[in-house]
Amino acid sequence: MSPTMTFRIAFKALGRNKMRTGLTMLGMIIGVAAVITLVAMGNGAQTVIEDQIKGAGTNMITVNAGNFTSGGVRMGVGASSSLTPEDADAIRSQVPGVQFVAPGANLRSQVVAGNQNWYTRVQGTDVDLPLIRSWATRHGSFFDTRDVASAAKVAVLGTTVNTQLFGEGVDSVGHVIRIRSQPFRVVGVMVSKGQGMGEDMDDQILVPYTTVQKKLLGITFIHNITVSASSASQTGSTADAIAILLRARHKIVPGQDDDFMIRTLEEMADIRTQAMGTMTTLLAGIAGVSLIVGGIGIMNIMLVSVTERTREIGLRMAIGAKARDVLLQFLVEAVALSLIGGVIGIALGFFIAQGMERWMSWPAKIPPNAVAIAFGFAAAVGVFFGFYPARKAARLDPIEALRYE
Repeated sequence: MSPTMTFRIAFKALGRNKMRTGLTMLGMIIGVAAVITLVAMGNGAQTVIEDQIKGAGTNMITVNAGNFTSGGVRMGVGASSSLTPEDADAIRSQVPGVQFVAPGANLRSQVVAGNQNWYTRVQGTDVDLPLIRSWATRHGSFFDTRDVASAAKVAVLGTTVNTQLFGEGVDSVGHVIRIRSQPFRVVGVMVSKGQGMGEDMDDQILVPYTTVQKKLLGITFIHNITVSASSASQTGSTADAIAILLRARHKIVPGQDDDFMIRTLEEMADIRTQAMGTMTTLLAGIAGVSLIVGGIGIMNIMLVSVTERTREIGLRMAIGAKARDVLLQFLVEAVALSLIGGVIGIALGFFIAQGMERWMSWPAKIPPNAVAIAFGFAAAVGVFFGFYPARKAARLDPIEALRYE
């Protein structure tokens, strides 16, 4: 029998009972739609989680001034004064995998605005810090390179500081605050960031590091350098390259202690990997169960169809149809049910994903390979669960089949 005739007979058989065919496909439609929807939800959740973790600084590397030993006494972290802005420039230009660099010089001080005051951390930094921490301004803007170059007395307030000095939600841009009796003009207020690296990110004031050096502390060195690697996977190698560069610049010989300390947020990266692995496994399990349920429905209906059409199968064999023709016919019916249900399920999955994105504000991303995989799984399920009924039909004895009532 020609393949064309086999397909015609298979589709004609499916069309005889449209209600049953539709209900049979329903299991596959729901299964494939669940796969597409869960993939969209998973990718959306992954995007949200990655953005949140990126904001926490997964790619971030901190280089702190280290310790030094004087008279056999180790002076502790931050005691060294060998970390310089030139080191930050060298890291930016010479280390591959570096995306952003922000030298820093910090102090704690009483800050005064009108008749209000607050004791907080003053962080001297560079223009790359908001990019490293994915940190936007709520009011005004961050200071620019000209402010850094001129050591301008400008300040960007954290939410907590802004609330303590000016009140809840007040736009303080343009006001003047005093740090160590020196006036600073407020140019921006950051959005609330919460805890980061064990400290309250909102309880600080950001100013150009050059201003801290020249006008608040009177130093030429810096306390730290904050670096952002191009990706989380490059954090370790980038940190190693920074260490090699700084040892060479500081002329540290083998066996001698470093006068700097490098730290990465590897723990956060591990959490990210574990979270993504768990989510992937969960979604794969749910999607797999959905497809199996749809496949079992197809197998059940095909077994019923074989029973109902036993006399038809016997008649076809009696007039010359071979076992492989019967096998192929029922297999084509099962695969057709799966593929048609798969196509409808893919369309339904896209509709649900778009609805989630529009009405629930949940990011939904469906990669093209997910559609191909869902379609391929639908075909595979049809073949797998349709083979047994097809083989059962092909093995019927024509004489017994003709006698079947």
